[in-house]
Amino acid sequence: MAAAVSLDNVSKLFGEVNAVDGVSLDIADGEFFSMLGPSGSGKTTCLRMIAGFEIPSNGRVLLHGDDVSGLPPYDRDVNTVFQDYALFPHMTVEQNVGYGPMVRKVDDAERSKRVSEALAMVHLMEFAKRKPSQLSGGQRQRVALARALINRPSVLLLDEPLGALDLKLRQAMQLELKTLQREVGITFIYVTHDQEEALTMSDRLAVFNHGKVEQVGTPTEVYENPRNAFVAGFVGTSNVISGSLAQKIIGSSKPFTVRPEKISIREPASELGAELVGVEGVVTEAIYLGMYTRFRVQTDGAILEIASQNAAVDHSEAGRQVGLRVGLRWHKSSCRPLEEGPPEVDTSMAAAYAGAGNDNHKEETNV
Repeated sequence: MAAAVSLDNVSKLFGEVNAVDGVSLDIADGEFFSMLGPSGSGKTTCLRMIAGFEIPSNGRVLLHGDDVSGLPPYDRDVNTVFQDYALFPHMTVEQNVGYGPMVRKVDDAERSKRVSEALAMVHLMEFAKRKPSQLSGGQRQRVALARALINRPSVLLLDEPLGALDLKLRQAMQLELKTLQREVGITFIYVTHDQEEALTMSDRLAVFNHGKVEQVGTPTEVYENPRNAFVAGFVGTSNVISGSLAQKIIGSSKPFTVRPEKISIREPASELGAELVGVEGVVTEAIYLGMYTRFRVQTDGAILEIASQNAAVDHSEAGRQVGLRVGLRWHKSSCRPLEEGPPEVDTSMAAAYAGAGNDNHKEETNV
């Protein structure tokens, strides 16, 4: 069976900027798929090419096996939800939600039925007569979702839709979105720069950088086995160790990564044991973060970060460790080898791409 969405060696040029560079992806029917990356990494441009707002410079976009690369947005079986919601301020909630079927000349009885079903789906029936200005940010987001879903697209595209919400509401909406996606059973393609969002909601995710895809996999695969230093550093926090320090720890100078939560702090010169590796260093910082304390330890060759849960040790005791020499220990299996790859985000590309028309989607939407 053909994938719901396929990008076949797709590229997009904006003048001298290669915003997307030979991306190939297959997204399964009914999958919650996230495109994760920093600003200017190419993820939003890929979404806009799927939507039809941008035409690929090279390559093909396929929906359920059909090449739609040259089709306008209204001829594609997709719909898009943007960060700014794009609701009509003069219309009520039910009028906003029913706008698409009205444009498509769906008869009044059927349109009314669809509006009721869509509002019930997002738990907004009692707000049907209100205007967008009378709703909270989370309620407006749900109206935008209902309006996008009412035309029953096979694929829903979401361009950082939770970016304008506060942290608590954003976390609540992440769970609501995932639940909604399971209920409606359609393909969601979600663009975000927030790795927590991508890890929380996705069945699979693609990590973008420099207009390319660095890695594709489930949240667990990408977090536990990052392909290179960029993925290790962008998806969560990680310690990348190479050269002489790596040689000292694992007997090879090739780069590897170890996550901060895998490392424990012990007395210096404590036993390693058969399955443990480690190094010694001096604690330079202890930062209290509620559920855990983040330590920074200067070793002979790198500053390592350690995340220690505050289950038995309070912050005042942890803070007294600053300046002390400690032993860092972790299991050998927590050392994940890395391929050579980009070490960090290319901020110069992000700046160039920002001026290449990336914001013009705010005036467009599918109905």
